[in-house]
Amino acid sequence: MARETAQTMAATERASAPPDGTARTLRTRLAGVADLFAWPLRVSHYLELVNPLWSSHLLRARVERVCDETHDARTLILRPGRGWRGHRAGQFVAVTVPIDGTRHVRTYSISSAPEHDRTSECIAITVKAVPGGRVSNHLARDLVPGAYVTLGVAQGEFVLPESRPVRPLFITAGSGVTPVMGMLRSLAARGALPDIVHIHYAPSARDVIFADELARLAQDHPRYRLHLVYTRGAGGEQSPSHHFSPQELDALCPDWQGRDGYACGPRGLLAALEEHWSGNGLARRLLVERFQAALADAPPDATGGRVRFAASGIEVDADGATCLLRVAEASGLNPAHGCRMGICHSCTATLVAGCVRDVRDNRLTSDPGTRVQICVSAAAGNCELEL
Repeated sequence: MARETAQTMAATERASAPPDGTARTLRTRLAGVADLFAWPLRVSHYLELVNPLWSSHLLRARVERVCDETHDARTLILRPGRGWRGHRAGQFVAVTVPIDGTRHVRTYSISSAPEHDRTSECIAITVKAVPGGRVSNHLARDLVPGAYVTLGVAQGEFVLPESRPVRPLFITAGSGVTPVMGMLRSLAARGALPDIVHIHYAPSARDVIFADELARLAQDHPRYRLHLVYTRGAGGEQSPSHHFSPQELDALCPDWQGRDGYACGPRGLLAALEEHWSGNGLARRLLVERFQAALADAPPDATGGRVRFAASGIEVDADGATCLLRVAEASGLNPAHGCRMGICHSCTATLVAGCVRDVRDNRLTSDPGTRVQICVSAAAGNCELEL
């Protein structure tokens, strides 16, 4: 929820000063010659032994600092190595981390501003520990300064326009504030925030990520109006009246129809917002960033089947709702993947036989040789995948 800058191996060189095309070409050719002598590895593999940040075959990042935000959320300050190309405020990055000998990939929004990253040569991600979430709990509780993770390139279209003025309405909930925090920090770094209304939902005051910084922004920038809405009562019980409603939106932001909406949060909130904006003919003025895929209701006759992973020789039974990525992982496989919600296409696999259902729109695919995204595909009868 900047792209073309480059960073060289020398720690003193800045990302804002990429080499010209001739120097880049020469360096690439020299590296290719050196790789011939390093075969079957590459020179980059040996450089990684000296300093993981010098690696060019993988983009590594070192954890510089960790900062607790709430009782279950932590910010990780990461120093990317050679090859980091920067990001636009609001984008996300795939983070790969080994846990008990297995590599796990998850995507997280970058919560720092690109302007700050260029001077500090670091980026920040903010991770909320999800109950039962193996990776989020490891990142939010176990990772310490000096540890290394692997990064992908920054991705995502949840960004502010570069060429026109904007009057944003930010609606966030929980950890959905992280990409918007990157936007706010970026706008503040440029001098002054524009006319912004920000509605943020959290269970209680202690659960507001970046609470102190948001309060300072609201104090220092009168045009930034922050509304915190707490969804639980004093006893911890859910309060339906404190969740999103059209009436509350009218009260907190009377001119919402004239603003550009940016929303990030749980699936239920985003569905309610999309329904409200669409019902008022304003669907194109709402930009949504999802942490999970928007799923369609499964057909009443949806059934699973026997799934065979051809390359591994593993066969398992799967229901008609569980995505094939989770089926593969539960079977002991570790297929390549990234966003886990059908955006990055890192998890595509060849369908050898049978039929699968796209859980986002119930579309069936049964043509052998088709590449399917296993993070958003479920078995629709017996099927075989080249995994």
